[in-house]
Amino acid sequence: MSWHDELGLLLRPAGGGLHLVSTGRAAQLALQRRLYDVATDDEVRARFLAQLDRIPTAKGVILGIPSDVGAGFVRGANLGPQVIREALLEAHPDWPARCDAMGVIDLGDVFCVPQLLHDEMLSDAQLAASRLALYPDHVALGLPVSPLSIAERALDLVFSINPKIAPFILGGDHSTAWPAAAALARARKDRWAIVQSDAHTDLLEHRLGVKYCFATWSYHANELFGRDGRLVQVGVRASGKDRGHWETTLGARQLWAAECRANPEGSLDAVIAHLKHLGVTGVYFSNDIDGTDASFADATGTPEPDGLDPEWLIALIRRLGTEIGLIGGDIMEVAPALEHPRGSIGPTTRLAARYLVETIAATVARPA
Repeated sequence: MSWHDELGLLLRPAGGGLHLVSTGRAAQLALQRRLYDVATDDEVRARFLAQLDRIPTAKGVILGIPSDVGAGFVRGANLGPQVIREALLEAHPDWPARCDAMGVIDLGDVFCVPQLLHDEMLSDAQLAASRLALYPDHVALGLPVSPLSIAERALDLVFSINPKIAPFILGGDHSTAWPAAAALARARKDRWAIVQSDAHTDLLEHRLGVKYCFATWSYHANELFGRDGRLVQVGVRASGKDRGHWETTLGARQLWAAECRANPEGSLDAVIAHLKHLGVTGVYFSNDIDGTDASFADATGTPEPDGLDPEWLIALIRRLGTEIGLIGGDIMEVAPALEHPRGSIGPTTRLAARYLVETIAATVARPA
């Protein structure tokens, strides 16, 4: 099977990653028709498949992973990719044309079975049953069925075609950053790093016996680096252990929110200096919306006070782009169901869209 045909099986048109048959279906279809500028569902599918043809020459790809089963408290981030795209169209009615001009394509969504997370957690019987449901004509191919596993396979295919392409992931809870980290580690041979904005460390080896979830993905990403300081976390303020524990035992570099708030310019300088000292040549910027202070972004499962100012984060994104180089990024844990009114485009979703625009712009502006 060709890479194009496999991606066509693994993914759905943008905004279509949630399985809806009645409630919410009309809004989903309306968004897809706007994104693809077409009038029918058949045309949506055709435009989606045509976008895949552009992967070999694209600078970046947007991938939605509408899964929140890897979260730990209040759910709702499964609607993140859909409503963030709606916010992008609200702020920039010509958003698809802007993406075309930047060389960025919307790869679509991972299709999410809401009870699944990663194929490692499934029995052979469940794998077989889910493959029959998702790929009835291609069961023998043994394709992945869980959101994280599907995303990882899709990104591996994308990188095999275009190793320098930048991934931009729309979560979903923060476990959905793991596929990008894992695929980047296989695709890139340079000295890249992750800068993570987050109220929490996500540095548990496992949570209640689960290897990959919102609280563990950073641990496993850090292991990819050999605990050498290339995982940099900013905005931490809700942790059962202090900064010294994480830095001495796992080798992560942390600038807690209080430090960033007290010395905004100095903390920005510290992040850049640390990355330059390590010889980092590219950064994946993982942006959990709860890294931002809850007064600006409260529509998330675990909002925390005393967080980062949005303008500080935007300054960080821009400096990472110009002084180090961004190789991709994400926006995570946006839960539109917690906006007011429920499910609407609100302050948190609008800010998430702004972060995404800034991350994409800072990434594609730098020569590959």
